[in-house]
Amino acid sequence: MRVAVIGGTGFIGSQVVGRLAAEHDVTVFHRGRRAATFPPSVRQIIAGRDRLAEHAASFRSQPPDVVLDMISGDEHQARAVVDAFRGVAGRLVTVSSMDVYRTYEIALGLAGGAPEPLPLTEDSALRTVLYPYRGRKGAAAVFDWVTPEYDKILVERVARAAPELRTTILRLPMVYGPGDPLHRFHGFVKRMDDGRRVIVIEENWARWRGPMGYVEDVAAGIARAVTNESAAGRTYNVAEADALSWGDWAAAIGEAAGWHGRIVTLPRERTPPHLLPSFHPEQDWIADSTRIRQELGYRETMDRGEALARTIRWERARAATGDPAGFDYAAEDRAAMSYSG
Repeated sequence: MRVAVIGGTGFIGSQVVGRLAAEHDVTVFHRGRRAATFPPSVRQIIAGRDRLAEHAASFRSQPPDVVLDMISGDEHQARAVVDAFRGVAGRLVTVSSMDVYRTYEIALGLAGGAPEPLPLTEDSALRTVLYPYRGRKGAAAVFDWVTPEYDKILVERVARAAPELRTTILRLPMVYGPGDPLHRFHGFVKRMDDGRRVIVIEENWARWRGPMGYVEDVAAGIARAVTNESAAGRTYNVAEADALSWGDWAAAIGEAAGWHGRIVTLPRERTPPHLLPSFHPEQDWIADSTRIRQELGYRETMDRGEALARTIRWERARAATGDPAGFDYAAEDRAAMSYSG
């Protein structure tokens, strides 16, 4: 199979390219901003996104069976991919996000109303508010493809509007593992390695559950969608089958890290401000990934304990310690000691 990958040098994409290149003819179109280590068989086209149409013409002699779009974050970016490969490629696989669901706008406080019913299926209600990251810090500071116009809802609409490309949509979870640019577990690992005997979590945050996935497993799911013809025209949630609470994640990380302390949950008014979640954790984001499991045979292949052990080793190898303001241990000690539970 001939596969063209748009992006493919990042945390998840590099894992996908490695898997695809083991059995298929892969070309990666990227900007050359990251040092990418690909198998020798992978062809690379290094150019800016604004030159995509120019280079896509070179594919006409040997059209790709599938185009995998790893990075389109807004309508303009998605349209550039569709316009470049319409009439050239056989299928399009677009990587989206579970931030398309209405649960996300409730959690961010962008809309009111009762919590959404769970678990989230591929037919669950989508956000009614567009451009969720406008005016917000976070992902935009880490990923340069998160523009003020970022919205995966619009990316999905553009991809589906080209029926000749027979698009597959993959809605990804929060992905963890070695290389995670968001360092989702860093706060726990640092505290454990700093010898903290007590880790404080706000009680609603401790109960909150959301979709997660280990990077190698998520990459395997993307590769399955790329190589499986039956995925054409389908939308899939990709996530672990069980959704742990954030408190349970802390406990699992502690076990994998060899930590023997305890986790204390506190009401919001007793929790130090730097430990309060930046969203409304009353809205869980539990996702149902039954469809991709039944239709494409998706399964996790990495034991969670081993996945966490690998993630922890990677975090420990980093020199950075995070924002000191986020590790006010004196305040955490006072809060834990002043609340009897």
